[in-house]
Amino acid sequence: MAGIRVRVRAGRRAAVVFGGALALAAPLVVAGGGAAQAAEAAASCNVTTGPYQRQVEQFLGRPVDGVQSAADCAAIQSFQATHGITPTMGYAGPLTWQTMSTMLAQRAAGKNPNAAGQCPTNLGRIACVDLTRQLSWIQDGATLKYGPVPVRTGKAETPTRTGLKKIYYRNINHWSTIYNVAMPYAQFFDGGIAFHSVEKSMWNPPGSGGCVNMTTADAKAYWNMLTNGEDVFVYGRKPGT
Repeated sequence: MAGIRVRVRAGRRAAVVFGGALALAAPLVVAGGGAAQAAEAAASCNVTTGPYQRQVEQFLGRPVDGVQSAADCAAIQSFQATHGITPTMGYAGPLTWQTMSTMLAQRAAGKNPNAAGQCPTNLGRIACVDLTRQLSWIQDGATLKYGPVPVRTGKAETPTRTGLKKIYYRNINHWSTIYNVAMPYAQFFDGGIAFHSVEKSMWNPPGSGGCVNMTTADAKAYWNMLTNGEDVFVYGRKPGT
């Protein structure tokens, strides 16, 4: 499979899934390092009030006054560091709010991600990928079998292509010889595009090289529930692309 082209990067993840249900991680506070590290972080904070200040404050549980403060900056900076949003300076800008908006849309999906009926219900078992909400789930007819779970799909330059696909190749310990990276629980369904696990936040911008990145727990569950020949349906448009 040397022709398979996939990009992944090592990093962190920030989602916990209980029984296939999405549980978005609360904003993390970076701890440790002592006074010197705290002073360095404070010095790097952007004191400017961002265009999405109120929305970001509300998301983070901060007092909503629309004015940047040292505490606001620290909370925003921690969120950015957790999900690899750069520059990590505590500014309530478009990318930070876009990430938070995606999280809110994922939470709103609850246990009925296909409420709008956009993923086919007449094909039996199928893995659905909603690029707009960066969600995936497995359903059998109209019955939800697993998920929904957050995923990290392709960036603008290497998008995850939409349409009805089929899993055609699986390798639990796949290694990309092109990019020299591991792709655990890889299930390919569209050329070089596959479901596979990565060790980083599912909300890390700008996105993958086209693959549908998942947490290890979710990729393993997909591996156990799907097989060659099963359908995958990708639809929507990833925010920011």
